[in-house]
Amino acid sequence: MTRQPLTTAIAVALASAFVAPVAYSQAAVAAAAPSPAQLDRVEVVGEIIYRDRTEATAPVLSYDLAYFQRFEPLTVGDMLKRVPSVTFVSDVLEYDGVRLRGLDSGYTQILINGKRVPGAGLDRAFFVDRIPAEIVERIEIVRSASADRSGDAVAGALNIVLRDGYSIDGGYLRAGATRFNDDEFEPTFGAFWGGEALGGNLLVGANVQGRRNPKDKFSQRFDAPGGTLDNTEVQTDVRSGKDYAFNADYRVGVGETGELHLSGMFVRTDRFQDEDSIEYRSGLANNANLLTINQNDLDIQTDNYTLGAGLKWAMAGGETEVRLDRAGITDSQFEFENETEYLRDSNPFPEADRFTRDVTDLLIEDTDTTGEITHERDADFGKLKFGLQATLKDRETRIFEATRYRVTIPNAPGISPPIPGPTQSLAPIAGGLNTIEETRIEPFVKLTGAADAFEWEAGLRYEQTDTEINDRTVAANLARTDTDYGFLLPSAHVRWNLDDANRITASIARTVRRPDFNAISPALLEAEAGDNDVVGNPLLDPESAWGLDVGFERRLGERGIVGMNLFYRDITDLVELANTGLPGSEDDASNRAWIFQPRNTGDGQVWGAELDLSTPLSLIGLDNTGVFVNYSWLDSEIEDDFGTRRFNNQSNYVYNVGFIQELPSLEASFGVTFRKQGDAYTRVVGEEVVTSYDGDLEAFIEKRFGKSWAVRLTGINLLDQSKDEVFDKFNTVQEQINRDYDEYELETETGGRALQLIVRYQF
Repeated sequence: MTRQPLTTAIAVALASAFVAPVAYSQAAVAAAAPSPAQLDRVEVVGEIIYRDRTEATAPVLSYDLAYFQRFEPLTVGDMLKRVPSVTFVSDVLEYDGVRLRGLDSGYTQILINGKRVPGAGLDRAFFVDRIPAEIVERIEIVRSASADRSGDAVAGALNIVLRDGYSIDGGYLRAGATRFNDDEFEPTFGAFWGGEALGGNLLVGANVQGRRNPKDKFSQRFDAPGGTLDNTEVQTDVRSGKDYAFNADYRVGVGETGELHLSGMFVRTDRFQDEDSIEYRSGLANNANLLTINQNDLDIQTDNYTLGAGLKWAMAGGETEVRLDRAGITDSQFEFENETEYLRDSNPFPEADRFTRDVTDLLIEDTDTTGEITHERDADFGKLKFGLQATLKDRETRIFEATRYRVTIPNAPGISPPIPGPTQSLAPIAGGLNTIEETRIEPFVKLTGAADAFEWEAGLRYEQTDTEINDRTVAANLARTDTDYGFLLPSAHVRWNLDDANRITASIARTVRRPDFNAISPALLEAEAGDNDVVGNPLLDPESAWGLDVGFERRLGERGIVGMNLFYRDITDLVELANTGLPGSEDDASNRAWIFQPRNTGDGQVWGAELDLSTPLSLIGLDNTGVFVNYSWLDSEIEDDFGTRRFNNQSNYVYNVGFIQELPSLEASFGVTFRKQGDAYTRVVGEEVVTSYDGDLEAFIEKRFGKSWAVRLTGINLLDQSKDEVFDKFNTVQEQINRDYDEYELETETGGRALQLIVRYQF
């Protein structure tokens, strides 16, 4: 796998973010710029930060970095696990694919600075654990869509706002380390500075942090529930690596009324996953019953970058803005799996019987280039904003596998073949060599206004999409496919300000979810769903949804907020696997296997209630005690070939509860948070899974020294939570209906406790 030097990658990604300043007006800068944030409020001074109350008419929750920072999160994923309605179905202590309102990651729109970003996943999702928390200014949960935002947000959108030229006035250093349960340490270091420079406002920052997650897994496999134990597996899984991040933002006045904005972000994730497992016959963990020894290594390098340039100026009685943004991801992975088998004859360990080696080399490159022009002006009814966005997506996938190297190892005195054996030639897998070009043209118009106690917003967005797929692993007559579709996406929001403290919001919006990349690939995947084959469908239409949100929010005193929101989504043209009626590659007369294909079949509904509270306990005289609570009840219904179920992997609830206690006389503080999410169930052709997580407890202690120094000790995963999964596996559809099991598996996974010590210095 070819590696690009880090310094070269940063230089290439950010070169266009710095250009010679143009003529500017200091007066224009001062008029356009918000006041720089008080750095000491965020970094050092003992003050509890609560959720912000936004003034947007659309329902948006906003959380500053300072809301999360006492617990020293490493990534955006660590931040998001503390906010309402966010769940994850990942390995224990992994927070990557956001499931807003419990729905699949593809239903959640991830934005950086309000702009779409591509992800390496087949479901178009962006893994939020790729972005270090230290470069983030705030997180916005956008519960309902507006016309000037992308409509790919059935569950909602998460906007990651990076630090910019107005974020801080001054600088700080952050250094520390985390100790894990295997006695290994990973360091972290960050430096940021913001202030007036180059005739405008500049922010630059860099962050390097070690990542580690040592896990233990234990599996038991039976022939059926309550049946015979066939084998057990003991596994260690250590994931370690480094994140390198760089963020820059520059703003300068242009002429009398304009402003030029340049920004750039680069993040490199180097990650190594080392999985080693031993499988035993029945439940007897000794050499006489050893079945297999498996070594699985995965080397990952992921580069994410964003580049943006915007110019806005007064024009035609309003303000016009032109932007050009580019976001990209390069995901490179090299994996091998070596497995040595024993007990294929009567001779136990150390007499090996067979060796198998598999190798996979993956490279995914995906870029979005977006041009946008908008104009906003006053009108008789309030504000009018209209504009046009155009996006070109280029995605190239190259997945190669080595022809399986499998050899039989003779008993002594036979001559053993070379292990791991000769290098095998790499060849593309089915669907693993393709390009996708997607062109999107999206005009929109948005109207906002106010009348007495009411504020309102109404808008229309039209999204026209043309997708071209070129798959070089299928027959020439199937290789190239073109599809196009258009959606009109109306949205409307109203806010009723009952008084200064209380308000009611209501929103309705139409949104879409574009098909997963693997679903539109024309390739045939053999035995992909049990014994059944799956062939892609390039002619899939997007799913669409009508959504309703109704909320109430009350301000508690000067800093506290409590809110309640009810939501409903009616989703049509759901993409589900459907039986084509054609026999599959594993079909025989006694055990029928079929070819399945994704199709737009049926509808689904999603609903729930969301409560969040963050407030000091001033009512009982505890001004220096802050409490944080959020609880989300989540539910849904969908029909598949086997009956009614919830949307796959939707937890039925998730909640967070915690507090922070300030000790002003000691210049110190401490706090605790506890998180728990409900069971998640998924059912697809050939497999059904129930996933459960224990609660997650974290605590911190902080000591400040004057106005410049702070030391924080954070305890992570203090309850040593486990992830438990139950797998029901079947070969064919009829066997799944009849509950005729191929295998029934129980698996548990733990990650261990960790301690993190961080020192911060403000200058």
